Amino acid sequence: MVQVPRRTAFADSALVRLLARWNEAEVREPAASTAERLSQWLAWTDAIALSTVLNAPASRAKAAAGTPDDDCARVRDGLARTIREDSLYANGGDAPEATAVDFAPYRLRYLARQQAMEAGVGPLRAKLRSALAARSAEMAKLATVDAVLEQALEAREHSLLATVPAMLEKRFKRLRQAALPAPDAPETDAAPMAWLPVFHQDICDLLLAELDFRFQPVDGLLEALRSH
Repeated sequence: MVQVPRRTAFADSALVRLLARWNEAEVREPAASTAERLSQWLAWTDAIALSTVLNAPASRAKAAAGTPDDDCARVRDGLARTIREDSLYANGGDAPEATAVDFAPYRLRYLARQQAMEAGVGPLRAKLRSALAARSAEMAKLATVDAVLEQALEAREHSLLATVPAMLEKRFKRLRQAALPAPDAPETDAAPMAWLPVFHQDICDLLLAELDFRFQPVDGLLEALRSH
């Protein structure tokens, strides 16, 4: 029997918890089961494709070259290092006034980091499927199931992750607004840009959380390889 590696529980996702905390929302595991929720995301053509894969006889593929653990570590560490060392928010933020800072550069940078994640995770996931397919007939079937699920859920996941920059912008505006002094407030020596390093840490944390989220299918495939 083919066992599909499970993703982290909904409420355990660092990405979901972080966004919920910013919006003061409580994160709860949905009442519906994973299978029920998944069925709502799949079109009838996707269900047919999955059924075809699961009912087809298992066959082993040719061995694939490379070391999956090393490849995963290299891609993940490279993406994480690029996020942590980004000059836009790692050492920047010396604008003279809070109102002088605009979110536009951060939006563009976040979108660029999302594209880099997609470019790194997609080929890595495909390579892991090839490695799985070479292990055994049952693992080859698991690899095929993952490929079908990736194709079926790609558009839905992309549309959801596309909303993250907008949530980050709301966080940006809240922090900036909260730092503005009241019209009748006395002048103080407090740094007017003290909120910006907080936001810089927020964008870094959010990107790293999204990286973990995007790597969940990769981690599942890697776990299957290790346990085979």
